[in-house]
Amino acid sequence: MAITGAAMLWLFISPAFEIKYQRVFEHWTHNIWCMTNALFIVTEEGYWGEECIEPLTTLDDAGVAVTVATPTGKKPVIDDRSIDPDEVGSEYADHLCEIHENDPRLNSPEALGSVDASDYDAVVFPGGHGTEFDITHDRHAREALRTAVEGDHGVALVVCHAVGILAFTRGSDGSMLVADRNVTGFPNEWEEGIVDEDDRMPDGRKLPYWVEDEVRAAGAEWDAELDSETSVAIDGDLITGRGPGSSSEAAKTLLDNLSVESAEAGAQADD
Repeated sequence: MAITGAAMLWLFISPAFEIKYQRVFEHWTHNIWCMTNALFIVTEEGYWGEECIEPLTTLDDAGVAVTVATPTGKKPVIDDRSIDPDEVGSEYADHLCEIHENDPRLNSPEALGSVDASDYDAVVFPGGHGTEFDITHDRHAREALRTAVEGDHGVALVVCHAVGILAFTRGSDGSMLVADRNVTGFPNEWEEGIVDEDDRMPDGRKLPYWVEDEVRAAGAEWDAELDSETSVAIDGDLITGRGPGSSSEAAKTLLDNLSVESAEAGAQADD
């Protein structure tokens, strides 16, 4: 809706200019001048397709400007198991592959050390076993998480195995950032069905740690809600998602937190 100069002047001089209308106007101008943006921090060692691409496309469709960064600026690798047609269906596998191979942000990401998390409204950590080999031990990734969760501006979304970063991130006061926070993430019960008795994954690499064990040890209030189809936890400016099947809900929860309407909600409102 266009607002003419005369109408705008009336808003400011009219006694009827109540606070609720002021807030509407502020929200309108914020959307015009300050596009919501998000930083995706993606592993180079094997991200899980759905956990990255579902939030990426959901935010894209909602008009959020997304920047992708990896630890060294190299193109991220996608976990082959996450695009196995026998596991996710041929149509969805093709969809994930198409975006992974053609999205310019995934093909030419920023180097994580060159970006500043404080410049973004949200920082997103997609999951995948690969995160345990680089992201969760990367000081720039931990700084980005701390900035998003502790700062006056920003929110963090951490999904699946990327939740492991919470076990290694301290707040500015030196305490564990996750202590006493409600979180969800990839549960031990699921990990048991993937690694062998020596903690070796299907690709032969040894899993460095189990997410649930480490995050619990760091003081988190852990609940993966194994009886629920999806699991998303919100604690202040920290949002966590359990795994692939929770990726879409987690992304929509992030949009709600940012006060950004999802494309799906917008389409329903138009019906």
